[in-house]
Amino acid sequence: MSARREPISRRERPAKPALSRRLIVDAAVRIMRADGLEKVTMRRLAQELDTGPASLYVYVANTAELHAAVLDALLGEVDLTGRDGGSDDDWHGRLRAVMTSYTLVLFEHPQLARSALVARPSGENYLRLLECILDLLSRSGAGREQVAWGVDKLLQDATATAAEHATHEHDPTSEDAWNATVRALHAVDGTTHPAITAHMPDLIGGAARDRMRWSFDVLVNGITRTPVPVPTD
Repeated sequence: MSARREPISRRERPAKPALSRRLIVDAAVRIMRADGLEKVTMRRLAQELDTGPASLYVYVANTAELHAAVLDALLGEVDLTGRDGGSDDDWHGRLRAVMTSYTLVLFEHPQLARSALVARPSGENYLRLLECILDLLSRSGAGREQVAWGVDKLLQDATATAAEHATHEHDPTSEDAWNATVRALHAVDGTTHPAITAHMPDLIGGAARDRMRWSFDVLVNGITRTPVPVPTD
């Protein structure tokens, strides 16, 4: 006769931490770092946290909101000091440094960069980033409306740059497509495409970082010098 098996008490098992939005987002970030953003689903997250998917919806409404929360968590890596850009009174240099840091954070998370084009973060890290950009841009002396609208353009441009970079880095056909474009531009007939011919090779030249710096300056100069249109009836 075999010995009776001793039952295992649930009390002896390590207690699971209580669910919270922070716990869920932290787990989502771990999954993204390990397996990519496409694996950050409610079902996968529920498995990670040893719970049911329905329990997660109490804290996060849907996958889009979850991805936005992941983006906000990673925005905490952005250097908001802008010290690499110059002294405290150099608002332009500091703003460029902050936007460069934001872009590089997205470079490190390519799938998130593409998601960031449509994600709508609203967490504390996003609010800190927004506050920083507004503060630095307002030091230009531009009007309140120009500054408010300008922030949107700066973030859009930086995010699109990161998303484009991410696509090129992870699309195996991207290099072939770019090479085909370069060949086509070099092969144009100057009599039928004189503008393209006149602007080669600058059309495809320039280091990526130099182009980013120039694009930033173009945007800031335009934002600070272009008045917001007056509403018409």
